[in-house]
Amino acid sequence: MQPHVSAFFDEQTNTISYVVKDPGGSACAVIDSVLDFDYASGRTDTRSADAIIAHVKNEGLKVEWLLETHVHADHLSAAPYIQERVGGKIGIGDQITTVQDTFGKVFNEGTEFQRDGSQFDQLFVEGDSFAVGQLRGDVMHTPGHTPACLTYVLGDTAFVGDTLFMPDFGTARCDFPGGSSEMLYRSIQKILSLPDETRIFVGHDYKAPGREEYAWETTVAEQKARNVHVGGGKDCESFVAMRDARDAKLPMPKLIIPSLQINMRAGKMPPADEHGDVMLKVPLNKL
Repeated sequence: MQPHVSAFFDEQTNTISYVVKDPGGSACAVIDSVLDFDYASGRTDTRSADAIIAHVKNEGLKVEWLLETHVHADHLSAAPYIQERVGGKIGIGDQITTVQDTFGKVFNEGTEFQRDGSQFDQLFVEGDSFAVGQLRGDVMHTPGHTPACLTYVLGDTAFVGDTLFMPDFGTARCDFPGGSSEMLYRSIQKILSLPDETRIFVGHDYKAPGREEYAWETTVAEQKARNVHVGGGKDCESFVAMRDARDAKLPMPKLIIPSLQINMRAGKMPPADEHGDVMLKVPLNKL
């Protein structure tokens, strides 16, 4: 089946969110939504999420799933906001518990923060399947960028999150806690074992040098032939050496501190204090 895919690009974070529709009906899934956030003022905004909601309503769609490919470190999830307005179950990989345990300690969350993934409606494991109307979705565990990364395969499409970028930009970083360049290489090979004609939709685009337009759709065949980090049959040892050296020079994403605290809670804010105010923590010398 060929699902209908609508893309929503957020230039502030270079994130692409997707609405994936059953070609034979009105059911859809929303993948990797964005809650806008101004770090300087500490203010959230819902314009990106509202654009998705407006699309859903205008097209007469029924949201069945709000899927996260992983706990994002560069933008806040709008899944709970969208769920409250148009429904859907929030899903992520079951290794979210590893991420929650790691960053629960980094942010000194204490015993009140549950590290069992219970903030999400569904925890997926490798080989799970789910339905979007008559459209079947299959789950691939593709860790490396983070331990909990998933690829969602729906019909002839694969939504790879941050695992792969466009062929001229390469692959995801692996230097976050629990990341592994060797594991990422194996995960990418799993994705590239899908049929050559499989459409790949990436989670971010940063316009590689020489390219004027943002892009987010490619194919397995294009990635195998042209990806600057893994294409042309590059071996694991070469990839790991390149990726580790590159990652050592990368700065932390500018929204990593708010993103992790919120996204490991399924996009929900930390508990308010006795005055009803929500606060985020800034751990010093931890990341």
